[in-house]
Amino acid sequence: MAVEAPLSKFKKNNFKIYIGVAVLFAVIFAYDGYLSKYEWSGRHSFYEGHVKDGKPDDTMRFNQIAPILLVVLVVLLAGRFWAVKNRKLLADESQLVIDGTEKISYDTIQKIDKTYFDSKGYFVITHKDKDGKETNRKLSDRTYDNLAAILNELVAKIS
Repeated sequence: MAVEAPLSKFKKNNFKIYIGVAVLFAVIFAYDGYLSKYEWSGRHSFYEGHVKDGKPDDTMRFNQIAPILLVVLVVLLAGRFWAVKNRKLLADESQLVIDGTEKISYDTIQKIDKTYFDSKGYFVITHKDKDGKETNRKLSDRTYDNLAAILNELVAKIS
């Protein structure tokens, strides 16, 4: 029976928070940079304080440029979130599959260091790669949910 550990809610929520904060700041800076010139905006005093003789000072220029950069950041974060939201660990009958790309056969796993699993939420797998070199792979509960079930499955398959 295969055990699955999807991308953690912690990581997904962090992406959503970063996107939300970037959108919020983009709106605030855009409001001050572009809409404060109108008297109805409620921030007309900001415009008057930062535009002299029709020329904006550094603060006003920042408020006009920052929203554009923040929108680009939002698009990049949303794209990254879309790309990683379906990542998962899968411990099947013969191997551990990480994100659908990296496969670690149970035969190549030499040791599992679960010293810090209870206190810090991660364990380290030491295995031999294709070239015969020892490689360490750290798996954290901040990256994947249901990691305890994966660890139990690995220990059962290795023993």
